Amino acid sequence: MATYQTYTSIGQREDLSDVIYSISPTDTPFMSSIGKGKATATNHEWQTDALASATLSNFAVEGDTASDATLGVTTRAGNKTQISQKTVKISGTLEAVDKAGRKSEKAYQLAKASAEIKRDMETTLLSNQISTNGSSSSARKLGGLQAWLATNGDFGTNGVAGASGTTARTNGTNRTFDETILKTVVKEVYTAGGNPKVLMVNPAHKQLVSTFAGIAAQRFMAPSDAPTTIIGAADVYLSDFGTISVVPNRFMSSTNNCDETAFVLDTDMAAVAYLRPFQTNELAKTGDAEVTQLLVEYTLQVNNEAAHGIIADLTP
Repeated sequence: MATYQTYTSIGQREDLSDVIYSISPTDTPFMSSIGKGKATATNHEWQTDALASATLSNFAVEGDTASDATLGVTTRAGNKTQISQKTVKISGTLEAVDKAGRKSEKAYQLAKASAEIKRDMETTLLSNQISTNGSSSSARKLGGLQAWLATNGDFGTNGVAGASGTTARTNGTNRTFDETILKTVVKEVYTAGGNPKVLMVNPAHKQLVSTFAGIAAQRFMAPSDAPTTIIGAADVYLSDFGTISVVPNRFMSSTNNCDETAFVLDTDMAAVAYLRPFQTNELAKTGDAEVTQLLVEYTLQVNNEAAHGIIADLTP
């Protein structure tokens, strides 16, 4: 008698895991490390100021009349808000049927859309995009970080810094990232008054920075009966002006003209300002489907660009 096997049996239940696996990165190191603020207009503005230069000529005659006041004025800076959105359209039937891995297709797709918008925001905030007003037929755009950093930087031949979020950085000739370049920019940031806390790099440059002499604690002492532990990741760089966290960012890529760039950041001196935080809008039904728009309106606030530094024109 032949054995009754699964190959001929009818009625076996489908074996579909109730977990959906995704390895698409959702971490946003830049957005997560800087501040969060509020915008109240599509042209979000703030002010910067600086103290007068230190001098050796500040001395006065005893009993003399006080000198006239010489006061500096603040500088006004601003960036346009940008709208980012995704639309989810789910049929009534799809929402009703039994699904593996999620109860509500609408909720699942909205969660995906939220993560995707955050990835878009991270890419845009770090980009070389310039701020534009927009019109009734074109979108407003914010000025990305590369278009802001003008005071402190190191560039390849013919490379030119951006300015005020309205002038894009000009590419120069690429060269290899080395510790001398890093030290130059860290010193510039510190001299300008910034407190460099983070070196943000793409994954390839993270591995390169791990070879720099200033990397802290690459080796740890182990008991004599155990091998020495070697730490392969460069998490902290010991500069002459304090420790700097080395943070890799997957979204520093050719997409946002950022794969050949590194940033020295004072994270207290930047923020994402929201005119409209994440919100959902239920759109009009035109049939047997639910249409939902997920939307955010935001901009990059660079409190004082001289608190940061840019290292550009690096071999990707």
